[in-house]
Amino acid sequence: MDNAVCPYVLDPAGADTHGETTRLREQGPIARIELPGGVLAWSVHGYDEGKAIMNDERFSKNPRRSWPDYIEGRISPGWPLITWAVMDNMATTDGADHARLKRLLLKAFTTGRVEAMMPRIEKLVTELLDNMEASPDDPIDLRAMFCQELPTRLMCDLFGVPEEARADVLMGGHKNVDTRMTEEVAEANVEQWEGAIADLVAYKHEHPGDDLTSALIAAKEEDGSRMSDSEMIGTLHLLLGAGSETLVNGLGHASLAVMTDPVLREEVRTGKVSWDDIFEETLRVESPVAHLPFRFATEDIEIGGVMIHKGDVLLVDFAGIGRDPAMHGDTADVFDAHRAEKDHLSFGYGVHYCLGARLAKQAALIGLPALFERFPDMELAVSRDELEPQGSFVVNGHKNLPVHLNKVPAAV
Repeated sequence: MDNAVCPYVLDPAGADTHGETTRLREQGPIARIELPGGVLAWSVHGYDEGKAIMNDERFSKNPRRSWPDYIEGRISPGWPLITWAVMDNMATTDGADHARLKRLLLKAFTTGRVEAMMPRIEKLVTELLDNMEASPDDPIDLRAMFCQELPTRLMCDLFGVPEEARADVLMGGHKNVDTRMTEEVAEANVEQWEGAIADLVAYKHEHPGDDLTSALIAAKEEDGSRMSDSEMIGTLHLLLGAGSETLVNGLGHASLAVMTDPVLREEVRTGKVSWDDIFEETLRVESPVAHLPFRFATEDIEIGGVMIHKGDVLLVDFAGIGRDPAMHGDTADVFDAHRAEKDHLSFGYGVHYCLGARLAKQAALIGLPALFERFPDMELAVSRDELEPQGSFVVNGHKNLPVHLNKVPAAV
């Protein structure tokens, strides 16, 4: 295919994630796109092509080595997606550096550690449901009070973030996915999150505990070459931000699917459909991540009918991959918990597969059943088409989810 195809300009507000992917498919499984600031890139939304690219070492994650425009200073420090380039962590490294950082973090997400966290998750879920039940508001914002609180509190507990520092530590991750940022906000965001994470590291030096931040500091001090200060800050930002932001939308979309489908609600109540089926189908049809930055071609590579040139930028459209009709047929856009094959790549693939996938899934499979057991008649307080998008083409979520916890009596 001729690479001179007119690029599709992604909407920074992410107002129509799935509609955009439908239009991008007209170019094939890989489409030419334009990012804010006129930066050209490729969107990968074909399942087979996405899987191949994520498993191909010729597609680097490291902008500092593989993105000429960034290396040569043509990318502004106020570019809205700059955080995804300046982070120095496991998601922006390859080869030996990636393997070194991954080994340090694997112990954080072992089966044993995840199982040991189950009582904490159950206690946290109960606290959140109690707070919702005691809220004087009706409707309440389910996203703010449950979908966001569960993963953010969980990750902060895991990394030992003191209560008074949590808002500052998490702020960078929340802003990081906002693709509408101005240059001034983008630059300030990088400075803010680097400072907040550096303060956390300094605090844990003085107040070590049984948490992952302290464990990373100890590992670094045993052998200073194992993790640089920059990698420490970038790694904590990645895990605290990405580890919470994605599950927020997974919980939101799964709740919305059940609330708006009376048949599905009854099937899950009676056990005809499992919460595992609902969560997996949510990850397929409503991937919490949409266009995830970045990968970079380290040589000319032909794939998906196009020639990707050395130095080209790629974004993996996970929201599109789960709905690929080549994989799921004519009903790819339809939520169907009974679907036999729910194949998706929403936790990634290959060496960059999400380390926290097991923990995220367990949190969802504890939180979602408890939510609907406590509030079996919970319903959306607005029509579904009134829900506002989050304001991003990086993630796929809603700005808020107003719900009535108990069924509202019909007007007489």
